[in-house]
Amino acid sequence: MKRTQCFTIILFLALAVCARAQNKAPLKQVAAIPLPALHEGDFDHFTVDLQGHRLFLDAEENGKVEILDAKSNKVLHTIDDLKAPHSIVYRPDLNKLFIVDGDASEIKIYNATTYQRIGQIRLRIDADSMAYDPRTHYMYVVNAGRAAHTPYSFISIVNTDTAKKIGDIKINSNRIESLALQKSGNRLFANITGENAVGVINRDTDALIATWPLPAGLQQNVAMAFDEAHHRIFTVTREPSRLIVMDSDNGKVVAVLPCVDFVDDASFDPTNGRIYLAGNDFVDVFQEKNPDHYVLLGRVPGSYRAKTGIVVPQWHRYYLAVPRHGSQIAQVRVFQVIH
Repeated sequence: MKRTQCFTIILFLALAVCARAQNKAPLKQVAAIPLPALHEGDFDHFTVDLQGHRLFLDAEENGKVEILDAKSNKVLHTIDDLKAPHSIVYRPDLNKLFIVDGDASEIKIYNATTYQRIGQIRLRIDADSMAYDPRTHYMYVVNAGRAAHTPYSFISIVNTDTAKKIGDIKINSNRIESLALQKSGNRLFANITGENAVGVINRDTDALIATWPLPAGLQQNVAMAFDEAHHRIFTVTREPSRLIVMDSDNGKVVAVLPCVDFVDDASFDPTNGRIYLAGNDFVDVFQEKNPDHYVLLGRVPGSYRAKTGIVVPQWHRYYLAVPRHGSQIAQVRVFQVIH
């Protein structure tokens, strides 16, 4: 065989291997957890109990929280005395669940073993997104705004040790969505959706200290995630659908990428540097090549309005909540993370 022919064959095989590697899907479905009792309606967020191998899923429009066994992929229990659950803090040291119930205008507290309600903390209407500070045990909960018919919103501060609200941070916008908390410092980031901006809050002074506008023409930033180690905030818009990467030190936009429509959950895996965006019909998985460069690894088939998802790096799993639609029952799809 001539040297040129040999070189051509080797090059062809190398390109074939590269193409195969690039085409390998970043997620592989390995199970599904059926939720046949649920009627049509959106989910909101997942919360994880790592030690107990449980998942808590807010079935917002069904007024329920589903507790799932991540080992057997079965439903353990359903909490059904809620109106519109949005987000949850699980305190294993207290064996308590703090569930933000938006339409009830409160946080409902449950025993995390018996799932019996043991208390509540009053908030304002439309209590929704939340961030939790594991150092102080404070919850920061968005409430008021559009549903309260006010031009401003509040981020209420709740002490989960005492089960009491201890303060409010007033934001002059009628819509705030996701929050992201800096664990190594004192800042809290907020999607100020009503202003198409990201807000920066000092948790020591409980004051808004900066507002970073989105690039021109990008609106409705709903989902948010945070790469604290590399100082990068990920915010996702719906009009049009874009993943925006910001420097968390100064708000500089370092990347803007097209993404799946109608994203409601952004989940970041710091171990592998991947961003997972759950949206309508698909899950987009992006790879962080370095803090300023990102690529789409793959677009994984999802389902209609399946916009609630979470990556759990410790289990090498991604979970996607799929609402009932037509003949398809509600379910949670379990994916293995592929590297």
